[in-house]
Amino acid sequence: MFQPVPIFIGLRYSLAREHGFFVSFITWVSLLGVALGVAVLIVVLSVMNGLGSELRDRLLSLSAHASLNAGGAAIVDWRQRIQQLKGAPELLGAAPYLDIDAMLSRQPEMSGAVIRGIDPALEAEVSSVAQSMREGKLADLEAGHNRIVLGRMLAYELEVGVGDSVTVMIPGAGQGADEGSIVPILREFRVAGIFEVGLQEHDSALAYVNLEDAEALRGLSGPTGIRLKFDDVLKAPVLAREAALRLRPGLRLRDWTQENQAYFRAIRIEKTMMALILMLIVAVAVFNIAATLVMVVSDKRTDIAILRTLGMSPRGILTVFMTQGVLIGWIGTAIGVALGLAVALNVPFLEQALNLHIMDPDVYYISTVPSETRSGDVVSIALAALALTLLATIHPALQAAKTQPAEALRYE
Repeated sequence: MFQPVPIFIGLRYSLAREHGFFVSFITWVSLLGVALGVAVLIVVLSVMNGLGSELRDRLLSLSAHASLNAGGAAIVDWRQRIQQLKGAPELLGAAPYLDIDAMLSRQPEMSGAVIRGIDPALEAEVSSVAQSMREGKLADLEAGHNRIVLGRMLAYELEVGVGDSVTVMIPGAGQGADEGSIVPILREFRVAGIFEVGLQEHDSALAYVNLEDAEALRGLSGPTGIRLKFDDVLKAPVLAREAALRLRPGLRLRDWTQENQAYFRAIRIEKTMMALILMLIVAVAVFNIAATLVMVVSDKRTDIAILRTLGMSPRGILTVFMTQGVLIGWIGTAIGVALGLAVALNVPFLEQALNLHIMDPDVYYISTVPSETRSGDVVSIALAALALTLLATIHPALQAAKTQPAEALRYE
């Protein structure tokens, strides 16, 4: 009958109370260190995931999941192309756009901006700008009326409000220009609304006009691109390529991962570095486990000699002390996972219960700390902690297995 005697003895050593005070203290410190490191890692990575998702949602609130463009040329048959795109898998909507780099001025203020020509009736299918309006309505952008909707920060910089007028300047051959010369094209627009999405890139440098007004300003006979929105943003790159196959060649496809590549690369690098730094907490606890086992091996030399004399193999001795170290690591990891999940899944509730304002709403656009716990991160953290704990037990256990009974019992 198989009896795991080494494991039984290892558990008895772990649960025994006759250790010295210092050995017991180091054991508890090691266990709490592993638990604290695992818990902090789960909480921090959950918050990093939440911030990444929040940033992605805000970036995509006014930017579609993918876009098709003609390299700056007008897409004259854009209505026909949108009809051809309908029915593509998981496609929620498609809308035309025309982006123009411009300068907006209202004496004495001036600011650069991107003017985006849109069809107000179709824009709601690909962005949430209509829900982000703070003043006015997106439907007020009627063709031929030269009306404009500004981001909140852009309106603040220009010191304008709804009903005020701003001058739009774009480079081009204006009226009365000599051949080959560049004279700015000037148009007067009236502010019809103000939006705010809580992202500096949009609120301070983006303005909307009707698509027909943008075409007249740019001198084109159609939009320069078509934006697409899908049901699953994470599948959008693949779905966009499938949808583009419905159209004849000639349009360039770009998805949100290409448009915002720098943002998400920075978040990924920051998350990786944060995980490595916080893993040092677990590493310190692991060194304590190794130190604890070294002291236990020294304290149990006589017991080891007796076990060897009774016939236990060096592998059995190795298992005894590895069991002791692994048990500390498993208990610490289990406590850490439970504590980390309890905090990560209840960050908003804890903020409210403790009356904490980590993200001051007067300073940040985000009023509460977002948290998104992913099972893959939790499993990876737990396995990494267990692996480090197992590695820490190898050297002390090997030293115990090398103990010679005659040497250990010489002075007993």
